[in-house]
Amino acid sequence: MQGFFQFLADNPYILLFFTVGMAVLVGKFAVKGYGLGMVAAAVVVGAALATWASTYGVKLQLDNFAKSLFYYLFMYGVGLRVGPAFFNSLKKDGITFTILAVICSFLGLGLVVLMTKWFALPPGSAGGILAGSQTMSAAIGTAEMAVEQGAYKVPAGTTVEQVSGMIALGYGVTYIWGTVGIILICKYLPRWWGVDARQAAREYEQAHGVRNVDDAALTGYRGGGLRAYRLENVETAGQNIAQFRAKFPQYRIVNVRRGEESLGASPDLVLRNGDVVALGGRLADLTQNLGLIGVEVDDPKALNVPLDQAEILVTEKSIVGQPLKALATEDFAGQVQVTRLERSGEPIPVGAETELKRLDVLFVTGLKSAVDKAAGMLGKVARPSTSTDLLTLSAGMVLGLLIGKINVPVGDFSVGLGNAGGLLLSGIFISSIVSRLRYFGSTPNAARNILEDLGLVTFIAIVGINAGATLLEQLTGSIALKIFIAGFVASTVPPFITWAIGYHFFKINPAVLMGGVAGSRSHSGPAREAAKEINSTVPWVGFPVGYAISGVLYTVFGYFAMVLSQ
Repeated sequence: MQGFFQFLADNPYILLFFTVGMAVLVGKFAVKGYGLGMVAAAVVVGAALATWASTYGVKLQLDNFAKSLFYYLFMYGVGLRVGPAFFNSLKKDGITFTILAVICSFLGLGLVVLMTKWFALPPGSAGGILAGSQTMSAAIGTAEMAVEQGAYKVPAGTTVEQVSGMIALGYGVTYIWGTVGIILICKYLPRWWGVDARQAAREYEQAHGVRNVDDAALTGYRGGGLRAYRLENVETAGQNIAQFRAKFPQYRIVNVRRGEESLGASPDLVLRNGDVVALGGRLADLTQNLGLIGVEVDDPKALNVPLDQAEILVTEKSIVGQPLKALATEDFAGQVQVTRLERSGEPIPVGAETELKRLDVLFVTGLKSAVDKAAGMLGKVARPSTSTDLLTLSAGMVLGLLIGKINVPVGDFSVGLGNAGGLLLSGIFISSIVSRLRYFGSTPNAARNILEDLGLVTFIAIVGINAGATLLEQLTGSIALKIFIAGFVASTVPPFITWAIGYHFFKINPAVLMGGVAGSRSHSGPAREAAKEINSTVPWVGFPVGYAISGVLYTVFGYFAMVLSQ
């Protein structure tokens, strides 16, 4: 094995990507759906390899420039993801979930610092415990940044490598319960509180017209449809299309074929016996009043109307705050179907009472002309690009690094965001601007995911490798147990308090609050499991705002956990 480890030490790029690859493989293993995931696996694999190599007298270590570069890419990617939601959360409709996220985040930070001092844990433990117990891997980077910038004073007799090793150890020991614990807590909190979350979800669904399709990845059900009928009803014949619609607003005539000619659907077009009418509307309406026009026919020419699929970005101020049912009287109603709604990058349940928020993205399918009308009324059609605007990416990175250089004197030393904080802020600003101009400076989701996934996993792998050589010197059973207890307390207590405040003080629907608590811990897993537990998509309603706010706070708090634990 010594020859193998020496080969890795002599070939750092092979070492790096071997570790990343192994982390991905290890992260795939799960027991009853629960596993480390590739990020946590990266620190475990990296530390294990370096520790194993040290027993053969081989020191595995990677360049800090590479570690910083990948972390900076990750932080910019995070900013791009949370940007629109971060600013939206500051508005009135997001304040409640913002407050819950702030409370949960500060409780987590406070408990980590308190437990670290109480147990007199080794230097660096606080940053790792914060990152692991709150399942925010990015906090490892800000914890190390506190050391690099001198905000955290390395105690005499301790090396920077040992501090980094304890950050990695604290993260590894606390991450598993940090993940499993919050999933179990969000899943069973209502039951422990004596609340029927399933019934609460049903009530919310009925009040907001939400249909539960959370478990249906592909379904044969379509809420709307387009069918062809041969006009035989003498009461309908002789009316023009405008008169027909005034009498039956739930339907839309989208085309009329007379003989071999398609006449379109002009409002003043008079309907005649024998015409084939292409009629659109909700499925429930199309199956009623079957004799209104005549018998249904298979007529490809009448149904040969151009369809479109598009994403509509909601920017029109007059529409913000309106429920979807308010659009039922518009010209495009019955010709466009909303198939999905995303808020802050997360899908939320769609119903007649679902209120539209600024920068919501509606995924619609329907007649091309109707899609264009809907886009003109709601905001603008988003035509995603599959290419990344590298100019905007480069400008955003430069801007973030420049922001990171700004320092404000505080007492005997200066305080600033640092490169990581500057890039996070830059990403937030850039993504907010892009979301308004829509695909100016395009960074598609796939490209952003590469920035986040590759950046974070590679950074964590390097942290694990560089920390592994010193772990054997510091790791004892007593220290590991104390770290676990500290992480258990910091992970478990805040969600209970957050739930109590949301349920008793803010009176939030319990099903919605399940997602709100998950968002306050910036973890999508609990929201997903909560939705399965109550068989409803309602928990996702409370998720997006808290997710954006807590993601930023937990990332920054890695820095403060180190500083406050001194």
